[in-house]
Amino acid sequence: MPKVNPEIEAFARIKVVGIGGSGGNAVNHMVRSKVNGVEFIVTNTDAQDLHNSLASKKIHIGKNLTRGLGTGMNPELGKRAAEETKEEIQEALKGADMVFIAGGMGGGTGTGASPVVARTARELNALTIGVVTKPFFFEGSQRMSLADKGLDALGAEVDALIIIPNDKLLNNSKDTTVLNAFAQCDEVLRQAVEGISDLITTPGLINVDFADIKAVMADAGTALMGIGVASGENRAIEAARIAINSPLLDVSINGARGVLFAIAGGEDMTMNEVQEAAKIITESVDSNARVIFGAIIDSKLRKGEIRITVIASGFPEPSRTFKRPERQGRESLSESTTEELDDDTLFAQKKESEIKLADAVRKDKIMAERAIFNTVPEEKERAVTMNRNEQKPTFETEEEDDDDLGVIPSFLRRSKLR
Repeated sequence: MPKVNPEIEAFARIKVVGIGGSGGNAVNHMVRSKVNGVEFIVTNTDAQDLHNSLASKKIHIGKNLTRGLGTGMNPELGKRAAEETKEEIQEALKGADMVFIAGGMGGGTGTGASPVVARTARELNALTIGVVTKPFFFEGSQRMSLADKGLDALGAEVDALIIIPNDKLLNNSKDTTVLNAFAQCDEVLRQAVEGISDLITTPGLINVDFADIKAVMADAGTALMGIGVASGENRAIEAARIAINSPLLDVSINGARGVLFAIAGGEDMTMNEVQEAAKIITESVDSNARVIFGAIIDSKLRKGEIRITVIASGFPEPSRTFKRPERQGRESLSESTTEELDDDTLFAQKKESEIKLADAVRKDKIMAERAIFNTVPEEKERAVTMNRNEQKPTFETEEEDDDDLGVIPSFLRRSKLR
């Protein structure tokens, strides 16, 4: 058995790429909000916009095409600009296990360059998630038409696509100023990125790791990501309902065949609250859905608060369907779940998790809480194959003759591969 090196990275490497003006603004907001555990990259044709970015890595795309200016709402120019600079983009994304593509659809750079960056990330075998906004209605029908075409192109290149329609921000308050409306766009993008990345980087009582995220989001198509925060007597139920009924999202959780949810609270969070929240969420999804659950004690929450994060995919009637190029060794959730719906093993696994929750509630309350807060949960076995050196389409590598390392995900073996 190889000796464990404490300096080996314990988490997946996450990179966020803000593309175009909207993507750059979103990244600046994330940096100011101190989103941790991720590396920020921005790409733009606009040199002045890049100069004002707070990201650690800046990529000026299409220098020869636009000469430092924008694309003038021309997505084809944005696409060509990204393709011209693809090698630099590829170098910046190397080593990432997960890549977020953040931006706004409807302009030239964000709409045209995003699919190119997403394709590059997937060629490097990174789990690629698009988190993008659709234009406000007052931005005009031409921009909305460009956005729809851009969403189709981006959806074909990412594993999962979370779409946030800007118009829904206006439904919350009729008195929202223009400045606040665009600030809300940046905040929703931040919540989506941080909500997912925190699941991986924050240790929990019942851990959610990169393999869990990948199980729900790999080749998932349209996805939902919701966050609910509540306090008071029925805080768990209320937080769960807020998370699955977010007015800012473009899809409903109903009928989802893959769902991951994590409950975060203080040391006063009870197993009964966990059970109540789980019931609200699982009753909304497909009866044979693949359900992954996590629990976290989060000291950053205000006293008495519970936060629930929900990620769902595999919808029976997706709002959008994407034509994806076939990729060897990658199976979509919808394809795998169709075959697994009749699989007794999947059904048994779901029932087993439900029984475990119910049994914990029936136990003496004091003993249950002591068990949660004073013991370390057992490690969950993972069957994840993530060896990038074996999966890269353009390079051939020799397989390592080391049986002991075979079960360790690649991002945990990075120090050996360097």
